[in-house]
Amino acid sequence: MKLLTTLLDIATVFLHLLEAEVRILKRAVMKVGWALAFVGVASLLVLVAAGFFLAGIYQYLAAQMSPAAASLLVSLLALTLALIFAGLAKWRTADPK
Repeated sequence: MKLLTTLLDIATVFLHLLEAEVRILKRAVMKVGWALAFVGVASLLVLVAAGFFLAGIYQYLAAQMSPAAASLLVSLLALTLALIFAGLAKWRTADPK
């Protein structure tokens, strides 16, 4: 009988501990979820800002030269920036040997 009481006490304590850990995990998951949501919104705003920046460069260059040449220059600028950032991403995520 004493063994059964001890096992039930251990199970009860374990379940209380598990309940507390689940509450902590739930809070942590909610924090990560909100952080991801805010990062998503920030990323979207950065893309919009980059689009308006490139559109502004295009409009400035279109006033100075032909619209076709301005389009080519802005697209080359965007492509160059994309390649630089892709190279940085590859460099930062490469496995160290």
